[in-house]
Amino acid sequence: MYFENKTIENVVVEQQLLASIMEKNGLECHGTWDYDRMTFDKRFDLKEGRFYLRVFCAAISGDVGNRSAVLKISKPALGKYYYPHGVEYENEVFPTHLVKECEQILANVKKQLAEFGLIDESSNTGKKQAAKQTVGV
Repeated sequence: MYFENKTIENVVVEQQLLASIMEKNGLECHGTWDYDRMTFDKRFDLKEGRFYLRVFCAAISGDVGNRSAVLKISKPALGKYYYPHGVEYENEVFPTHLVKECEQILANVKKQLAEFGLIDESSNTGKKQAAKQTVGV
């Protein structure tokens, strides 16, 4: 399932800052990167199975391998893991408590991005609005 309207989608942020914020919220990037993209994961092992909250990012400049990238956040997703096939994001039934926990994690990430001026929480326009405010100063 993809999380809609969480306003972290399309936010542009420096790699090191984003990695720090994600780590504080339990989202890790262990080998799930390439030179032009990163994925932050949080694994949940429940009686219903193994699930992953994933936040996908694409480099719009710089190099992820050098930790010098500027990343654009894509739509976060929750998926269920099936061995040996991988993670399925659609046509799944997710436990309500898990969805709520993931929404809270994403809300915390959003709040921390806003603390750095990367999201204008009042307008839901993300980095574009914050950039306009910065340019005008």
